[in-house]
Amino acid sequence: MAEYGFPPRGAQRRREIAALAARMMAEDGIDDFGFAKRKAARQLGTGEATGESLPTNAEIETELRRWQTLYQDKELPERLASMRRAAVGLMRLLGEFRPYLTGGALDGTAGRYAEIEIDLFPESAKDVEIFILNVPFPYEHREVRKTPPDAPEAVLALEWEDIPVRLSIYPAPAERTRRQPRARLAQVEALIAASPSREGTA
Repeated sequence: MAEYGFPPRGAQRRREIAALAARMMAEDGIDDFGFAKRKAARQLGTGEATGESLPTNAEIETELRRWQTLYQDKELPERLASMRRAAVGLMRLLGEFRPYLTGGALDGTAGRYAEIEIDLFPESAKDVEIFILNVPFPYEHREVRKTPPDAPEAVLALEWEDIPVRLSIYPAPAERTRRQPRARLAQVEALIAASPSREGTA
């Protein structure tokens, strides 16, 4: 891996933190890059490292892809296909709330215990909860970790086709300003169609 422009010791420590954070995300189901890198730093004796002493999310994602290629190469494509197919079904159900797939199921880094992550942009967060209650299937509220102005109004956790799902509900105007990589239903369907593993994608 290329050096990051830091002194050798600092660059090496960043790589160690990135590699450990990636392994935690792949093996333990951690889905928050910030939490994973801080936990990895503490385990490596770096303490509450911050700023340039920590790897970027992109550096961790690189290590995560490397780790999955080495240790989850056979199971990853099948898991991604299952998650994306399930996401399509749920996005169709929640279509009136303008769903977008995001996270590991979209970018291909979904670990063994990863959730399907879907962002919703309804007129009211309560409308989503009322809809889910009327379907019905059980859900629970999840703590909102982000801080304003990027924080969702609510985060709901549930299961769909035996896969954990996290619904992040944002106010409708945020649909125009959210910059996180995301995909609408048609784009997810195109990803499935383009996948080299087509079993069960009908």
